[in-house]
Amino acid sequence: MAWDFETEPEFQKKLDWIDEFLDTEVDPVTQLGVGYAGVKSKAYQKAIRPLQAKVKAQGLWACHLGPELGGQGYGQVKLALMNERLGRVGLAPVVFGCQAPDTGNAEIIAHYGTPEQKEKYLWPLLNNEITSGYSMTEPQGGSDPLGFTTSAVLDGNEWAINGEKWFTSGARNAEVLVVYAVTDPDHKDPYKRMSMFLVPRKTPGVEVVRYVGVGTERRGSEGYMRYTDVRVPYDALLGERGAAFAIGQTRLGGGRVHHAMRTVGQCKKALDLMCKRAVSRTTRTGRIADYQMVQEQIADSWIALEQFRLLVLQTAWRIDKYKDYRKVRKDIAAVKVAMPKVYHDIASAAMHLHGALGVSNEMPFTQMLLGSMVMGIADGPTEVHKVTVAKQVLRDYRPDNDLFPSYHLPKLREAAEDRYPDIAAELKAQWETHAESIDAL
Repeated sequence: MAWDFETEPEFQKKLDWIDEFLDTEVDPVTQLGVGYAGVKSKAYQKAIRPLQAKVKAQGLWACHLGPELGGQGYGQVKLALMNERLGRVGLAPVVFGCQAPDTGNAEIIAHYGTPEQKEKYLWPLLNNEITSGYSMTEPQGGSDPLGFTTSAVLDGNEWAINGEKWFTSGARNAEVLVVYAVTDPDHKDPYKRMSMFLVPRKTPGVEVVRYVGVGTERRGSEGYMRYTDVRVPYDALLGERGAAFAIGQTRLGGGRVHHAMRTVGQCKKALDLMCKRAVSRTTRTGRIADYQMVQEQIADSWIALEQFRLLVLQTAWRIDKYKDYRKVRKDIAAVKVAMPKVYHDIASAAMHLHGALGVSNEMPFTQMLLGSMVMGIADGPTEVHKVTVAKQVLRDYRPDNDLFPSYHLPKLREAAEDRYPDIAAELKAQWETHAESIDAL
């Protein structure tokens, strides 16, 4: 029996190095906004490449990948512990070679791409020489694949893609776009109507209607895309025809756990700031840390964070154990449901405790609150994942058509009396004697 919540010493040393490296070197660069410059800019080359070299020297580059792709092949538990730290600092995923959407795109190209596709896109993505975009959701269909209207029609040896995509992640600097399109609208299985394509950003007909930022971002990297008679060769197809939904699920499973552990990192950051504020800020009667209402907020935040963290780590452990995302659907969905509320509540408490400073642009709490709302939408809305959890839970139950269900107290008592008649008779006699004594009073 092995219930263990300790990290092996050698890997803990790696985590300790990550903590110090993020605080002293990565966080300061993040504050400069270097990430917006693009991987080929001079500023990016000067600021980010030396940091990436240090990560590679530590053997911590792209750890989600197997050794054949230049990573460590870490399981989800180790990745979760790493992402808990990377989530605190904006540029950390880029510095460690695990930034979205490039990691997910590289993963599906590695699994489903042809040798030519891997040569052209996979290795440059893994080396952070280029970036990519993920073009799935639509203005009307949202993230529901059954509502997608963007089509790809085979014309000779070419696909003609037409339609619009909303919130294409990474569009601003992408050199290649992973595009979902309906290729078989009449297929009897609705989940096999779509295919996935690798479309070079500069292909004629690919248009950015506008770039979209999250909240008050001035330079958003999400793209509202329009595809007008975009012609790509037949072998631009990624994986089999009609397999886009299955490929997408492969991409999203582990990614949701990584998002969750990065959210744990953000929540821990907010809680740390809240506690520092509580022991530092004084009023006429002393520290605000001594007020019971403040203590209640800190206690509630800590408990919620610990519960969520353990749920995520348990899910990561189950992924490593079963190596089959289908067996962990309920757990991953539950993590996705819990994430936005825990994030929102802790960030909101931290903001409130900081007063006017908390709502200013000098503290991270407004961005955190917005981030919590994004977590309720990204990779599928919370409501969809609640349905998944409920369906998975209910699968273990069978209907009981008896007027009284099997767990019915009178039934249980009757069964117990049949099984232990001597004890039942003795207890009944004691109860009758006790009742007579009460009546006498």
